[in-house]
Amino acid sequence: MALLKRALPLLGAMALALALGACTASEGGTLTVAGSTTVLPIAEIAAEDFEEESGVHVLVSGLGSSAGIEAVINGTADVATSSRDLTQAEAKEGLSQYAVAHDGIAVIVNDANPVDGISLDELRDIYAGKIENWSEVGGPDLAIQVVNRDEASGTREAFRAIVMRGTPFDRTAAVLPGTGQVRDVVARTPGAIGYISIGFVENRFTSATVKTLDVDGVEPTEANLESSAYPLSRDLYFFTKGPAEGEAKAFIDYVRSSAMDETIRDAGYVPVGKGGEADG
Repeated sequence: MALLKRALPLLGAMALALALGACTASEGGTLTVAGSTTVLPIAEIAAEDFEEESGVHVLVSGLGSSAGIEAVINGTADVATSSRDLTQAEAKEGLSQYAVAHDGIAVIVNDANPVDGISLDELRDIYAGKIENWSEVGGPDLAIQVVNRDEASGTREAFRAIVMRGTPFDRTAAVLPGTGQVRDVVARTPGAIGYISIGFVENRFTSATVKTLDVDGVEPTEANLESSAYPLSRDLYFFTKGPAEGEAKAFIDYVRSSAMDETIRDAGYVPVGKGGEADG
């Protein structure tokens, strides 16, 4: 799947984070969208097209799902992007939820790793530190180097809910702050295992490649996402404080319209559609 990835440089994201409190939709036709790095490709491309059509300037940052949701709760961003559901505490803050795409979490290993598939139970044991060598899951005598995401990551939270099911993560695992870092480390490390959004498996900006593992015998493909056959599936969301209104509603309507379907599919996700009505 072709990856349309226009990620902001780190310094640009940091500068935008400082500016969030000063730039809201109520000031000069500017809309701020903050949150998930997984949703970033969709949000950035939509922002460019929406601005061209409407004249509304859309500022987009990928600071992590938790940071985006917190920014909307605090009123320093208009729309939060998230690759996870709300926590119980966040759900009490009066946020409206809009699903924008279906996504899968791909389990990735180094291209040279001969292992092709893994079970959910084996994956859980690897991330819990109980399985430490690839030979225990049909691979070579090679130590497994576990790569995890940071606690602000929506992808980590979704992986924890789907895979770990209450089992603690191995505290000795490497913890990285972004999808790109996980992919790069796994691509360079023979014994590594990581997890990223399916939309980021292919990267046209680097020659380094990674390999995906089937999970419980199911390949992480668009067809298996649409049919819900792939076990590591989730939705990607926009959140607003209360029902979306004005420019925020118009932007969400645009992202969930058929105009964005091709972009969402090119980014490796499955469109949800539905227009601007909140999902819950």
